[in-house]
Amino acid sequence: MRSLTLAALAAVVMIAFVGTAVAAEKTFTGNIACAKCTLKKADAKECQNVLVVTGENGQTDEYYVVKNDVSEKFGHVCTGMKPAMVTGSVEMKDGKNWITPTKMEEKEKK
Repeated sequence: MRSLTLAALAAVVMIAFVGTAVAAEKTFTGNIACAKCTLKKADAKECQNVLVVTGENGQTDEYYVVKNDVSEKFGHVCTGMKPAMVTGSVEMKDGKNWITPTKMEEKEKK
């Protein structure tokens, strides 16, 4: 009985993990800027890339970019802004949207 319960629990955990990983992947186009140097965020203690996305209605959303191999390869934008398209999973953490990138591409300025 115990092994059946453990197998069922393992299956539930695996389904939950796979379901959330696939469902959260999104692509956004906007500008990469530094939270500390360009955006002058009061709580930014160090340089941090942020994807700034402006919607059709003029509303601005910000996605803090998680530092991983993909974001390190793209590079940090300390001053100014760099147009980019970012694909990854999004989660809310500490009151901010964070995107864990699986793909980042520089876009041409329009």
